[in-house]
Amino acid sequence: MGNFKKTLAFIFFFLAGIVLGAFISFLAQGSVVDWLAWGKELGVENININLYIIRFSFGLMLNCTVAQLITIPVMLIVYAKTCKNL
Repeated sequence: MGNFKKTLAFIFFFLAGIVLGAFISFLAQGSVVDWLAWGKELGVENININLYIIRFSFGLMLNCTVAQLITIPVMLIVYAKTCKNL
């Protein structure tokens, strides 16, 4: 059960770092620290597969900003410090 708690805590802190970084980059747009909002998009926009009976559409985009690259390691350090005894 302890391993499940650690895994759940890791996922929580990792997603918290992603969301916090996205929020910081949203707030930083158009301000003095707008370099935090700089980022790139990677992925596949749209792939359409038409099999005459079934049509599939698939797309996956990953948007990564400087703020997220800073907050994710910070949250993983916080995870390591707070979840030692789980």
